[in-house]
Amino acid sequence: MPHIDWPLRNGRPSVQVVLTLAQGKQQIVRELLADTGAGSLLSGFELILDEDDCLLCGGNPLQPITLGGAYTGVYPIYLLPVQIPTLGFSHDVRVVGVPSLLAGFDGIAGFGFLNRFQYGNFANPGVFGLQS
Repeated sequence: MPHIDWPLRNGRPSVQVVLTLAQGKQQIVRELLADTGAGSLLSGFELILDEDDCLLCGGNPLQPITLGGAYTGVYPIYLLPVQIPTLGFSHDVRVVGVPSLLAGFDGIAGFGFLNRFQYGNFANPGVFGLQS
């Protein structure tokens, strides 16, 4: 099974995803807080990213969503191609676009996204990993 680990970032779990800019097709890496408490399987979103990233990567706008918690209010949702090449993951993902992010991260990977994989520290307390 393909597997990838990332070191903890400021003591917190993170994952890296690859986005592709609509103009020029350049790939950009975003480091996201891995937060199983962000959303549920029924929340209607999987990631939270800067809205500028959603627009620059050609995200297709969907119906807005009302959030509570770290981000409270109504925010747009975009269908956005997201990759984790090491795992062979390349899918359109429902992403909430927000105007500002948590310090130290490029966004949040919520439960709906993380639950696509086996996840955890895999007996190494200094990392967070995904396995498909």
